[in-house]
Amino acid sequence: MEKQVAIIGAGISGLLACKYTVSKGFHPIVFEARNSIGGVWINTVETTKLQTPKPAFQFSDFPWPDSVSEIFPSQSQVLDYLQSYAHHFDLLKHIKFSTKVLGIKYQGASDEEMQSWSLWGGNGEPFSSRGKWIVEAQDTQNLSTEVYRVDFVILCVGRFSDVPNIPEFPPDKGPEAFHGDVIHSMDYANMDYESARDFVRGRRVTVVGFQKFAMDIAMECSTANGVERPCRVLYRTEHWNIPDYIPWGVPLGYLYLNRFSELMVHKPGEGFLLSLLATILAPLRLAFSKFVESDIEKKLRLAKFGMVPKHSFTQELNSCLIATVPHGFYDKVEEGSIILKKAPSFSFCKEGIKVQGEDTPLETDLVILATGFKGEKKLKDIFESKTFQDCILGSPDAAVPLYRECIHPRIPQLAVIGFSESVANLYTSEMRCRWTAELLDSTFKLPSIKEMEKHSAKWDQYLKRYSGPYYRRSCIGALHIWYNDQLCKDMGWNPKRKKGFFAELFEPYGPADYVSP
Repeated sequence: MEKQVAIIGAGISGLLACKYTVSKGFHPIVFEARNSIGGVWINTVETTKLQTPKPAFQFSDFPWPDSVSEIFPSQSQVLDYLQSYAHHFDLLKHIKFSTKVLGIKYQGASDEEMQSWSLWGGNGEPFSSRGKWIVEAQDTQNLSTEVYRVDFVILCVGRFSDVPNIPEFPPDKGPEAFHGDVIHSMDYANMDYESARDFVRGRRVTVVGFQKFAMDIAMECSTANGVERPCRVLYRTEHWNIPDYIPWGVPLGYLYLNRFSELMVHKPGEGFLLSLLATILAPLRLAFSKFVESDIEKKLRLAKFGMVPKHSFTQELNSCLIATVPHGFYDKVEEGSIILKKAPSFSFCKEGIKVQGEDTPLETDLVILATGFKGEKKLKDIFESKTFQDCILGSPDAAVPLYRECIHPRIPQLAVIGFSESVANLYTSEMRCRWTAELLDSTFKLPSIKEMEKHSAKWDQYLKRYSGPYYRRSCIGALHIWYNDQLCKDMGWNPKRKKGFFAELFEPYGPADYVSP
């Protein structure tokens, strides 16, 4: 009997999961709450461009068209590329648009029985004769609901959409105390471009945050209002946001995205020789970081604006916090149409914002909170079972415990794709979807639950060592090749994808290296 696979989300990970499960003979059902594919790329601000250089952000078997010459394509170009991919592999017929999944419920073994299992799912297999997932989905247009019974679920719900992260404030010091407007960056991105321009025009705007979304919005506000009504950017921490990917003329990939660069990093579960190499080469990694930092400081004149971070560029990379600075951003700061203001914490008052330690409020008309999303809450809330809700995220002081960043050892017949991060998330998701498809096709078997949990614990130690306070982001950016090596070995592929010793050691790795063997 044909196995039913449910894929939740038709963003990049959902499209990839669909494509690779179809390639193994399955007929997936993809649930997408919106009426379009593309995930986070459906709604962005007008000036948003791809942050990752185009060669690192492409499907292994579907390159960008020659008509896209920009190294950082625009939002519309990215969406066109994803649409072309979906049409090329005939994926749209598997997608149920305007269908929101309200919850998923496991039907099979009891919680007590599952706790006694030594193998994932009780038998170590992706499918079970008794275990099924019940997916309750709602048509967002007529609000009717339908229930689906499937054999496996792939969650591709993403981290950066749908559930905004709104800071918490003491009583009477939150947005309710403010006489202006307070919105989240998600609300701003959901407006059409003309409405967004009209919304900020002529108003004193404060943007809270200093990641990519915040900088893009600040640029648009400064363009709309100029120096007469400058856009204030409230930030807590300076970041090594980059102007380009060629510090001092050297492509960043040669410093951080090859095997040699990964020899400088202590790896989870490494042996004595690799540990020794990482220790010996640590000063070189520090030198690489200083090299990149000096380039960023010079190009963006960070010292002039008091924006030199206290942490290293390497930690930024290890935390997947690298963002590209919009062209001309610091020119706007210099002319006065963008004002940067450091604020360890803040609250609202009638006139606007009060920064901790300052008596005079920052008068403003509109506050846009570019404060990110609660991806963990979205992942947790999709489960109806309290047991699964409690275990999916693991301990609050540890990274989400996913084996190979895909499988929770205690949740059967389910995979999570696209939750942990890397330098180029499309190419990371593609490898995970291929790995998951091979798992469904019984190409390999998972180790015991205990072994998978040990593996996750080692990765947690690595993340805390290199990502510091951002370890819950589960960033594998500094060990992307090492991580892919493990997936390749599981699938029976040769992990070494280059031709020749020096190419293998020093050339950057990218999607084109993982064309199917």
